Amino acid sequence: MTPKTQATTGAKPRETMQIVIVGHVDHGKSTLLGRLYADTGSLPEGKLEKVQAICRQQGKEFEYAFLFDAFLEEQEQGITIDTARTFFNWNGRQYIILDAPGHKEFLKNMITGAARAEAALLLIDALEGVKEQSKKHGYLLSLLGVRQVAVVVNKMDLVGYRRDVFDGIEKEYLDYLGQFKVVPQQVIPVSAKLGDNIVARSGRMPWYQGPTVLDTLGIFRKETARAEQPLRFPVQDVYKFDARRIIAGRITAGRLKVGDRLVFSPSNKTANVKTIEAFNIEPPPTEARAGQSIGITLDEQIFIERGEIASHQDDIPLVSTAFRANVFWVGRRPLERGRKYQLRLATREVDCEVVAIHRLIDTQDLDQRQGGHAVEKNQVAELTLRTKWPIAFDLSASFEATGRFVIVDHYDISGGGIITELVHDEQEFLREEARRRDFAWVKGEVSAEERAQRYGHRAAIVLLTGGRHTGKSFLARKLEALLVAEGRHAYLLDGENLRRGLDADLVESDKAVTTEMARRYGEVARLLIDTGLIVVSTTNPFGAAYRDAVQAIRTLVHPAPVIAVHMSKTEEEPPPNTDLHFSGPQDFDEAARRIIEELKRRGVLAHAIGSKPTFQYSI
Repeated sequence: MTPKTQATTGAKPRETMQIVIVGHVDHGKSTLLGRLYADTGSLPEGKLEKVQAICRQQGKEFEYAFLFDAFLEEQEQGITIDTARTFFNWNGRQYIILDAPGHKEFLKNMITGAARAEAALLLIDALEGVKEQSKKHGYLLSLLGVRQVAVVVNKMDLVGYRRDVFDGIEKEYLDYLGQFKVVPQQVIPVSAKLGDNIVARSGRMPWYQGPTVLDTLGIFRKETARAEQPLRFPVQDVYKFDARRIIAGRITAGRLKVGDRLVFSPSNKTANVKTIEAFNIEPPPTEARAGQSIGITLDEQIFIERGEIASHQDDIPLVSTAFRANVFWVGRRPLERGRKYQLRLATREVDCEVVAIHRLIDTQDLDQRQGGHAVEKNQVAELTLRTKWPIAFDLSASFEATGRFVIVDHYDISGGGIITELVHDEQEFLREEARRRDFAWVKGEVSAEERAQRYGHRAAIVLLTGGRHTGKSFLARKLEALLVAEGRHAYLLDGENLRRGLDADLVESDKAVTTEMARRYGEVARLLIDTGLIVVSTTNPFGAAYRDAVQAIRTLVHPAPVIAVHMSKTEEEPPPNTDLHFSGPQDFDEAARRIIEELKRRGVLAHAIGSKPTFQYSI
């Protein structure tokens, strides 16, 4: 069968593959693409002859690059597409070719979801060899997370098809790409102008026995079908409907069915799927898969928030407050270390900041340098991000939807990124311990929802922080008394009681002992939380190490809300994630009232409607 008949059989392609072609403007990208379309019979009928005739009329030599321009023009008629985007079918697969004419356009194409490249062809001019520009293109591909790459060494006719020239380029470039863990599937010697090794094997280079460019496109693998991957179900919202709580969202990977045991991350809440809800479908489905927007109900009323990710217990996402990422910045203002931004990942929105910038690349001139204080517009950066609260995510190499994010600066989406590595923070071992504990937690017959409805409030911790002699203990006792007087189930957990009892065996005063004290404190608080209490406490037992202790306690009692109230004698900077800050001489009655208002705002205290309490959530 000839190439033309293979390409024009009219059969509907079974899958698509998006390929980006990268290279210097003079290295022959358009010629390669023109030859590829011509030799696979992908051009419209008569287009080749028409372009050849125009060249003869104008007295200029025909070039296959003209075919690419003509093909692009043909595909644009009646279709709204990117001007650097073309496609053709071959052997049951539709190839979408993304040609990036400039570095800025390349960045734009790569960070838009519709133009996500699954593989790349990286062109090098055999006559020029491996220049700095080619190295920068390879590095940029690695930053963008493109791992399937084939290197095409073009213009072999200009070096007499010499194997030693090709071998030298191959060794030098593979050594360079290896620094970024990019391993090309193939390095192919070609002459795009003369058609050597584009679609058919060249007789001019008998020393090369590898695949052609077209063969290599067929070698590129599609990622595992989304439905066959482990389950990822980001929660879009939770609706109250007909006395049921329906958890709604779109399954981004995997599948679920009625009866499945789900884990919601980062909260570690678990429950079984009771029903699957779908709009206007009768009878209701019993199974759903990737790509479907659904609602589910659970066999128990657990408190789930927007932004959590449901999975099966045997393959859960990562959870942390820190990760390493490659970020592509297009904001009007620089991305600055230490400033606050909003990060959006799947359905989760959380405050974040850049804690370290490791390396930068400018997409205008592809200049590289070590990281500094800020990322300017049209730069790509390797950096470490820290979020205000723990979030669930995956590495982008494993899951696209839960491994990519955007950064919002002053209400504008100003950057996109991919997560490349988990950063092991100081709370990781506590987080893992809490996760294992929650998975094995033995539950009684009374649910947290039932306790909340009976008590008129949800469980929570009010944690008062600050230095000595700031009135923390006095305010804690006053707040407990006020809550109980209002009919709330509150309890003062005084750390001194734990120190004299549960912690009596801890006699050292180093950081390890402080961490163990915080761990035990958090476990006691978690038990009290499970009874539905509002726990009021202070960080007095931890002394100057109270900041670390607060984070440990948050980790161990998550997802119960921890309302952090900082008290100081002066206008000092409160610890991160503080909810209320009181400084100077105190009106303790007013301070207690403001804490109660915060509890209402956070949905801990119910607003009575008739005889049944209702909760307004604001997390």
